[in-house]
Amino acid sequence: MPCCRRCNIAPVPGLPYGQHGMSDAQFDVAIVGGGLAGGLIALAMHRARPEYRIALIEAGKTFGGNHRWSWFDTDLCDAGRALLSGFRQTGWDTGYDVEFPKYRRTLQTAYRSMTSHEFHEGLLRDLPAEAVMLGQKAASLDARGVDLDGGGRIEARAAIDCRPFQPSAHLHGGWQIFLGRHMRLPQPHGIERPTIMDAAVDQVAPHGNGGAYRFVYVLPLGAHDVFVEDTYYADEPKLDRGALSARIDAYCSQRGWQDAAITGNEAGLLPVLTGGNFSAYQDEIRVPGVTAAGARGGFTHPLTSYTISIAIENALAIAKEADLTGPQLAALFEARARRHWKKTGYYRLLARLLFFAAKPERRLKVFERFYTLRAGLIERFYAARSNPLDKIRVLCGKPPVPIASAITALFKSGPPLKDGSQTKDSTEMKA
Repeated sequence: MPCCRRCNIAPVPGLPYGQHGMSDAQFDVAIVGGGLAGGLIALAMHRARPEYRIALIEAGKTFGGNHRWSWFDTDLCDAGRALLSGFRQTGWDTGYDVEFPKYRRTLQTAYRSMTSHEFHEGLLRDLPAEAVMLGQKAASLDARGVDLDGGGRIEARAAIDCRPFQPSAHLHGGWQIFLGRHMRLPQPHGIERPTIMDAAVDQVAPHGNGGAYRFVYVLPLGAHDVFVEDTYYADEPKLDRGALSARIDAYCSQRGWQDAAITGNEAGLLPVLTGGNFSAYQDEIRVPGVTAAGARGGFTHPLTSYTISIAIENALAIAKEADLTGPQLAALFEARARRHWKKTGYYRLLARLLFFAAKPERRLKVFERFYTLRAGLIERFYAARSNPLDKIRVLCGKPPVPIASAITALFKSGPPLKDGSQTKDSTEMKA
């Protein structure tokens, strides 16, 4: 029976694509977790070092889970755009809208979106067959490879951990909670651009979930296709699917989108970081000699949970350093994560102001004021690249929260992010 290309693992008849019968095997790199971070690392490394043997190990049946990732076109450098060029995407060059009780605004920045299905299909097209290891759960990782839950081992010169974010008592904050629905309408919806934040909606949180800032996110994916997502910031990680589904129903009804066929959905909870002891968190998740990447490694936007630009930068950095040994790459990325934590301290400050200085019913005012600022500032904010003038501009002027409350919030850290039972491995959200 023929083997997969450059692979000493014989395929097992009847198993789905990429699910091999596992015996000990030697790879250059083993990546555990086929979400956004892991998939982009595998792709970037394959393009930079096509001679390398890469294993992308994913417990699920597909790469990317069940998510939609969106971004501003300005978030990416040319190399980043090239990395994503093989994936099918939906784009809007006419910009996007935001809406609040006091105003509606159109911003001209081009906007892009990609589903996890498109991500999965792109990886299958571009990666060697031997790299695709679906339905394989890792039992443990070490500096020399991965032990599989079902038996067998993947030996590798370097191991990279891209498993889901791990809630920890060392990290503090609140939550961003969402439920999205892809629908096909019987009549054209007539929407030209995405609305990435419609906050002119009822701000009341679902029962028992504390205070919240709520908005609806709308993507026109085709003449008859629309994606609607209900999102809110809340103090507790409680996802009430029934309540959010009813709110989407009401939103669509108000816009005349009845009798729609539901073709897909997604839901999840994402951490919003307000503080913590990052060194202690690194000690907690560290596996000696193993590189921690993705949200698990601390590579996320503290306030928005926005990660696609960060994931691309990390993937390109790993591909550039592909010749390093596993322990060298692990040390390099631990230092990179510490720099990222320090660099994003400003956004944790803003998260504290949102959660601890603004009363729940006033959280709307924080975002309503923010979106009156210049488009370039908003773009840099979501990409976690705010310059010193941006940071001053966000904080200056008439504050949307009381000064005394803001000062108090500076010294708060928030509750620990210990409850991960409902947390979704969603490494990217909309901008």
